[in-house]
Amino acid sequence: MSAAAAGPVAPGVVCAFAVTRTPPDPAALAAARGHEEGGPLRVLSAGDLSLVVQDVPAALFDAEALTERLNRPDDLERCARAHHRGVEAAAGRGPVVPLPMATLYRGDLTAARAVAARQPVLDTLLDRLRDRTEWAVKVHAAEAPPEPATDTGAGAGTGSGAGGRAYLTRVSARRRERRGAHDRALAEAEAVDAELRRYAVAATRHRPQSERLTGRRAPQLLNVAYLVEDARRTAFAEALARLTVDGRRPAVRVDASGPWIPYSFARWDEDPQAGPDQEVPA
Repeated sequence: MSAAAAGPVAPGVVCAFAVTRTPPDPAALAAARGHEEGGPLRVLSAGDLSLVVQDVPAALFDAEALTERLNRPDDLERCARAHHRGVEAAAGRGPVVPLPMATLYRGDLTAARAVAARQPVLDTLLDRLRDRTEWAVKVHAAEAPPEPATDTGAGAGTGSGAGGRAYLTRVSARRRERRGAHDRALAEAEAVDAELRRYAVAATRHRPQSERLTGRRAPQLLNVAYLVEDARRTAFAEALARLTVDGRRPAVRVDASGPWIPYSFARWDEDPQAGPDQEVPA
């Protein structure tokens, strides 16, 4: 959530989705839908740039109401989907810089001034994102087989101690095996990343997701976004296919999705010249 509008809000506020140089087709914009509670999507001029916006009611989008709504999972998902629809509508004819979800302004003039103040950064980002898309790749460790049901530890305190020593030896061996498996998985995950970066203009690592979010017992080792030239899209997809089907990386499982609008590489509050993680020479 972006706190673009500080202080009290008017009866209506403007929600901004994305900045572009090439406004979307009016018919396509009219057919798109942003937040269910707001008006139609429209284009707001800001110097040489265009901003796709929507008028929304302050009663539902002021700071207090929005914070409460975004703390409810169902409402958060609805807001995220609405925001993505607005960004997609803005991207109909060219590259866009997506704004953070729920970027709000008091009115058109405030929104246009905010964009104009950031025009040099936005111009740099739009040049950087032209003819490029984002691919999301998540690498998990391969799921380990279940532990043997016979080793419950009951024998550790029986007999003369020989059974206990044998049990502890097995436990120690399994721990070494798990550490070794984890180390192999990490090494293979890094190898996957190194291979895919060969086909990308840039890459950035996100925080790995928890097992609660992924629904997997095996940990997520890498959560990486790659910025890929449209001209290299086929080569990138072929590299992904080799990594996922030929069994060369048995210690990991690779999941990928794309192409997407490059959200991970369009942060207008950061220096685009610095790059998000690593710039890869073209």
